[in-house]
Amino acid sequence: MIPYDEALSIILANSSPIGIKSLGLAKTTGYVLAKDILTKHNIPFFDNSSVDGFGIRTSDLVNSSPESPAKLRLIGTIQAGDLPSIRLLPGTTIKILTGAKIPDSVEAIVMKEYAKESGSYVYLYKVADKWENIRREGEEFRMGSRVISQGTLITPPVIGLLATLGYNKCSVYLKPKVSIIVTGSELVKPGKKLPKGKIYESNSYALVSAFNELGIYDLNVVTVKDDKKLIKKHLKKALRSSDVIVTVGGISVGDYDFVKNIVSSLGVKTLFTKVAIKPAKPNYFGTITDKKRFKKLVFGLPGNPVSALISFQQLIKPAILKIMGTKSLIPFKTKAVLTETLSKKPGRLEFVRGVLEQKNDDLLVQPTKGQGSHMLSGIANANCLIYFPKEQKSLAKGEKVNIELLDWNK
Repeated sequence: MIPYDEALSIILANSSPIGIKSLGLAKTTGYVLAKDILTKHNIPFFDNSSVDGFGIRTSDLVNSSPESPAKLRLIGTIQAGDLPSIRLLPGTTIKILTGAKIPDSVEAIVMKEYAKESGSYVYLYKVADKWENIRREGEEFRMGSRVISQGTLITPPVIGLLATLGYNKCSVYLKPKVSIIVTGSELVKPGKKLPKGKIYESNSYALVSAFNELGIYDLNVVTVKDDKKLIKKHLKKALRSSDVIVTVGGISVGDYDFVKNIVSSLGVKTLFTKVAIKPAKPNYFGTITDKKRFKKLVFGLPGNPVSALISFQQLIKPAILKIMGTKSLIPFKTKAVLTETLSKKPGRLEFVRGVLEQKNDDLLVQPTKGQGSHMLSGIANANCLIYFPKEQKSLAKGEKVNIELLDWNK
């Protein structure tokens, strides 16, 4: 049995991106950039107006005020998309709409709210500093600047920025193909009649959803009885077709726990079989290298539903994020005041499911009811995990404890 930090280090050391492809912009949401994005132009592309208003020479407004407005002759209008050829002379102004290109002779723009049109003249009620309300060419990025870094998750704002820069496609890291094999002769598909002694199978549904939340949809899912030949058949197929293989159940020491021996017989190198955590102590991890020298990952999760989801969150998800090229693999952690005393036997790091809330200036964390590894309600109602250190026997009410936010989609 190895410590959690060591298990995670072993997993991440064996996880790496599986390739890169170019995708059209509309299809990139949820992927991770594989190359830095550089701007091909200055951003903004040209000096332009940030408001609807009037372009002026600052010297014409030196003494303007509500009591004594400057009176300037209106000589034209420029709207977004126009190529202005107008030049301001002393005592003149030009109407300029938001986003419109600024003529060289314009030194500032007075907002429409501080002006009044009257025939061919405009009365301006305030002074203006040079470049006021003008977006300067290149003020955000100069041509050739790195705008978005490799390893950035592509979100709607990122797509918007890529389009603004003129990109219609970009290079992204490939997402892994995943096989999920759930074992257990006691399992019945939800919606069917439940015979005595059987239970509804929930792990595949929860894990498919967990992978989907990370943007992984290329999933092959099967449920198999505790039969060596059937399990081996599906594992053999999964090892050929998938980059990540996840089994659920059959990894402990029971008479029908076949998975560890089967994957070993298929050439998988075992790296650990138990982790000093609660829930989810039985936890298998191994690797196998294919003909292309790519290392495939094999995870064996315990069959208890909470144990399977904690294993996914704490061990599998970091590996998936690394394969997808994500830069940050560390979940958000903070401290909160514990609302009730907790106790346990020393020897394992315990992930206690909890509800984090803010009261006034304090963060409080309340353990959920149903902490058993078979009790999904405890994790379904949780928004965080309380870290109960390995060697500690108790955490006192009112103590500040370390927590990790439960965020299933990143």
